[in-house]
Formats: sequence, C-alpha cells, structure tokens
Amino acid sequence: MAHTTDETLTVLVYSDDRNTREQVSLALGRRPAADLPAVEYLECATTPAVLRALERGGVDLCVLDGEAVPAGGLGLTRQLKDEIYGCPPVLVLIGRPQDSWLAAWSRADAAIAQPVDPVALAEAAATLLRARIAKRTPAHR
Repeated sequence: MAHTTDETLTVLVYSDDRNTREQVSLALGRRPAADLPAVEYLECATTPAVLRALERGGVDLCVLDGEAVPAGGLGLTRQLKDEIYGCPPVLVLIGRPQDSWLAAWSRADAAIAQPVDPVALAEAAATLLRARIAKRTPAHR
C-alpha cells in the first residue's frame, strides 16, 4: 500500500489514567506496522475532550479505555457511533476477555483485554488503520 512519506495518521487515546494512555502509545510506537505511515497521538482524559477532537476531524483511530471513570470507553463508543458522522474506527480496551459482549454492544470495531498486549494492540490497530486508509478517496488534499 503506497502512502506519502509526509502523511501521518492520528490516533486518539482516551483514558482518565495517564499510565494507560502512555501504555497505548508505547505499545503502538511511532508506526504500528511497516506498511503504515507514522502515527501521532492525541491524548484525551475527558469525554468533552474526545468529542471536541472528533468534531474537529482528522482522527484516524480511537483507542478508548473501557475502564475509564467517570465515563467508560464502552458507553462513549456507543455514543460516538450514534452521534459522530463518519466516526473513525474505535478499538476499546476491556477489563477482561469476558467483557467482549459489552464491546459488541458498544459497536466497537475491535476490543483488546487489559493489561495491554503490545503485539495484539498493534495488530488490531494496524488492521483498523489499513481499512481507514482504504476507504479514503484517492483525491489529494
């Protein structure tokens, strides 16, 4: 898949816990897969910050902490899927594998159980980012 060298992808990471946000960005690194452009991170600690970022546009993937408080990432995912036109793909971090039914209810595009497995997270993120790039129109900005 060809891409321009100056293109970057934006990954929004939502958690009320700074350590969780840091864990996600460290796991994904600068480039989740060799065939993808570089990634930059937009960290959000509150629901209003997530909503403002998505209203501005330019987000290619959301990684939301299902265990965040007071607003968990699962409920937020469902809200985003309902309210944000062209909502980017959402990957939720769930507390345990048994919570995967909640991820399905939220309409998340993928779910990874915590603690974060860096390989599983990178693979899921890369799959979602490739699909996002493929949906883009070939017209240049």
